[in-house]
Amino acid sequence: MKNDVFSNIYKPDVLSCLADLSNDEVFTPPEVANKMLDMLPQELFRSPDTTFLDPACKSGVFLREIAKRLIAGLADKIPNLEERCDWIFKHQLYGIAITELTSLLARRSVYCSKYPNSPFSIAHFDNVEGNIVYHKIKHTWDHGKCIYCGTSENGDLNDISREGLESHAYEFIHTINPEEIFNMKFDVIISNPPYQLSDQGYGSSAMPIYQKFVENAKKLNPRYLTMIIPSRWFSGGRGLDDFRYEMLHDKRIRNLVDYENYKDVFPSLGGLAGGACYFLWDRDHEGDCKITNKTLDTENSDNRYLDEFETFIRNNKAIHIVRKVIAQSNGKNLSDRVYPSKPFGIRTYYKPTDKGIPCWFIQKIGKSFANPDDIVDTYNILDKWKFLVPRSPIAGQTDFTKPVGFYYDGNTHIAAPGECCTESLLVAGSFDTEEETLSYKSYIFTKTVRFLLLQSVVSQDVTRKKFCFIPDLGKYEGTYTDEQLCDFWGITDEEWEYIDSKISNIGEGGQ
Repeated sequence: MKNDVFSNIYKPDVLSCLADLSNDEVFTPPEVANKMLDMLPQELFRSPDTTFLDPACKSGVFLREIAKRLIAGLADKIPNLEERCDWIFKHQLYGIAITELTSLLARRSVYCSKYPNSPFSIAHFDNVEGNIVYHKIKHTWDHGKCIYCGTSENGDLNDISREGLESHAYEFIHTINPEEIFNMKFDVIISNPPYQLSDQGYGSSAMPIYQKFVENAKKLNPRYLTMIIPSRWFSGGRGLDDFRYEMLHDKRIRNLVDYENYKDVFPSLGGLAGGACYFLWDRDHEGDCKITNKTLDTENSDNRYLDEFETFIRNNKAIHIVRKVIAQSNGKNLSDRVYPSKPFGIRTYYKPTDKGIPCWFIQKIGKSFANPDDIVDTYNILDKWKFLVPRSPIAGQTDFTKPVGFYYDGNTHIAAPGECCTESLLVAGSFDTEEETLSYKSYIFTKTVRFLLLQSVVSQDVTRKKFCFIPDLGKYEGTYTDEQLCDFWGITDEEWEYIDSKISNIGEGGQ
């Protein structure tokens, strides 16, 4: 009877539908889970001693797919199916659910019963949890923030009206000793952790938390670690700079599979700017990394070091172009020419005044005025000509397989001496004359330059450091063209075709 139950249950089922749900706590499609498992040495599934942990269990898909492989792989060692299942579920598979609801869902998926001490469970436990645990954890507050995840004490997730509901205090990252949860070592840690939490900042501000799951998993020192996470960490940013540095310099990362379009992984997810990736961390590996760029139709792999540049270049084709351009440059790049955000001390939400200093605001406002008392001129550029570009020029674009525009006449401005801007705009360069400013603008508008910018961008936020691969020519004269730059940097016709496919023309699609 148990053989029949198992055969019927362990087939594609409701998980394929759950995988399409939209949430920061994204359900993993079974086919993606299996691609991640394919990266592991397959002999792991032929050993009765291999232990697996999912520290952010939701649908239970990872544990379920691992169980299917173990059941096949251990057939010779434990011939009796009932004994084999009992051993696998009791001694090899472990999970930490992120909510009480997902704990029930995961147990139903893995044990074929949400209560593993029931007669319907594939393996019979003496408790209602089995090896998939959920403990309601409280945040630990310090000055209004949780010391573990950073969520706000007064935020919506912790409102008194939510008493009894999920607090989003995930157990695996709300401890400095994650090894104490099960008091055992694990050979493989695999997961799709929650991606972010609202921090009650301006607008729809949210803070990444997936990196905390990776960091705590490494503390357990497993033989292998694989997780699927947003690709935004490639260029760092809010809460991710230290994580990015550590990941790029970690020679134990053996495989990295990157999807520029998140919909190739999560077809119905509402939005995940910059795409998604999954990686294999191998405790005993010390060397380069196999990087695979994937779409639904194409796959391109290359072995290289993640820390070749300070900013990770995700595309294998692009890195050869960047190397060539850098070799032909003078060692200076536009990250040193572009000014830091908020150069005049004015925030995005600053309200225009009726008179004062001319000031450029977000696009829907345009040029208005700011109170002179609110203006600072730390960099002494108020009386210079300035080329202004938007801080978020690709807001809303999440599919980086489609051509990207960045800048066009409608979202950039030439600011005359005496004019300033809010932090919604970057001062991309300041000059003594209007002629040099216009020349610089033509340089930025070339596809080649915008392509170089794209190599450091994985989200809508474009800061000064994202200009790190664009050479600073020093003096800007005349009008620059792609033909001129390709000749200057030795870019081949084939490389230009790739550049041309990634960057939209000025004027297309409103750009």
